[in-house]
Amino acid sequence: MEFRLLGPFEARHGGRTVEVGGRRQERCLLALLLLEAGRIVPIDRLVDLLWDGDPPDAARAVVHTYVGRLRTALRPYGATIATRGGGYLIEAGGHAVDAAEFTAAAHDAARVDHPDDRVRLCDRALDLWRGPLLADLAGDPLRERLGKDLDDLRLTTEELRAEALLGTGRHDRVVADLIPLAQEHPARERLIGHLMTALYRSGRQTDALHLFELTAKALAADLGVEPGPELRTLQERIIAGDPRMERPAVPVYAVRVRDQWLPWAVGGHPALELCNTFAGWGGPRMPGAEWLRGYPALAVWAAHQGLADEPTVNRLLREAERDPVAATAVLDEARELRADLYACLTDAADVRAFEAVARRAEAAARLSVYVRDADGLGRWSLSREAGLRLPVHAAARSAAELLADPRRFTVRACPSARCGWLFIDHSGRRRWCSVATCGGLTPDECARE
Repeated sequence: MEFRLLGPFEARHGGRTVEVGGRRQERCLLALLLLEAGRIVPIDRLVDLLWDGDPPDAARAVVHTYVGRLRTALRPYGATIATRGGGYLIEAGGHAVDAAEFTAAAHDAARVDHPDDRVRLCDRALDLWRGPLLADLAGDPLRERLGKDLDDLRLTTEELRAEALLGTGRHDRVVADLIPLAQEHPARERLIGHLMTALYRSGRQTDALHLFELTAKALAADLGVEPGPELRTLQERIIAGDPRMERPAVPVYAVRVRDQWLPWAVGGHPALELCNTFAGWGGPRMPGAEWLRGYPALAVWAAHQGLADEPTVNRLLREAERDPVAATAVLDEARELRADLYACLTDAADVRAFEAVARRAEAAARLSVYVRDADGLGRWSLSREAGLRLPVHAAARSAAELLADPRRFTVRACPSARCGWLFIDHSGRRRWCSVATCGGLTPDECARE
């Protein structure tokens, strides 16, 4: 059973709305128990919340009656309310509560580092927010007591999302998302700072400075304080046209494809480019070296390398959004294939690595079909049955082709301890990667290592 508490109260089962509780207070009581799912809620607390500290003499008896009615209404759907230790408890398992899902997704977003992953998790959380907690059941006093932490978490999640979007140059989306929130929360400095930055990067310097003045007035009126040092510094940089206010720095040797940063293609073959999605193979794993940080990056990379077409990638991204757990598992497979392929190409005697790549290539072959293109030429293509694994199968097939090609004997690895990226050297004279892909070293510095 599914319960929606963020916005108007709603109970659903099998995709249909279910009527639970004939009275507003009954539904409110159920919501109070759902917010504390898995924990005992003392009856005194329920009484206090339902009547806002001014209960009638028969309040406890009324609560008992409400619980009885709710038990009857919920029984067909497998949800139960237990009496425990002077209170009531609804089990945490067997049903979904949007408030709990929102909280979990928001906390997950705060724990990840990559901006694209953070945006995805923030979106997952914010998509659950249909409005204020119990919009049709709770008055402002009760909502202030129950939902303040949720409201704060929602705004924090909006700020995290805006920060991640700014970090990847998507300031236009930040402007669209934060203007309504800034009007509602003019004294929230972090939110205002992100919006000021987005406005400035959109060529709206005057609007950014006007927003600062509105926030300064709101802080003075509501709290009797001035804007903090970070917001004041931001104002000064906007006035001065400080270069640090411009778009975020592009990652070294990166290309923007859709919403993903991918490394420059320097290997000369898709199988080598797969290996090169991790910088620093030859030494300690540097922060930020991993390019395949999420399934969307893998799918977009496959299209960028010509291993999948754009409609296929669109479909894969939709499937990944519907099943993020499966998408994460496929991403792990891609990284395993990458490590085995790298070992194959740098050590011809590594039989284990070769066999691991071979097994994946055989799996790809079983899902391949021979099709005719619009130009009349035939080609091998992967069946839709490959599902989310299509990029892995495509990369494995490309790897098998390279391993059967004499060009594999011309593959070189940059010997720098901070590089190790692979490239095809037809001349036999190149020793170092051509664009210092070792993460910021110049070619001379790379050579000295």
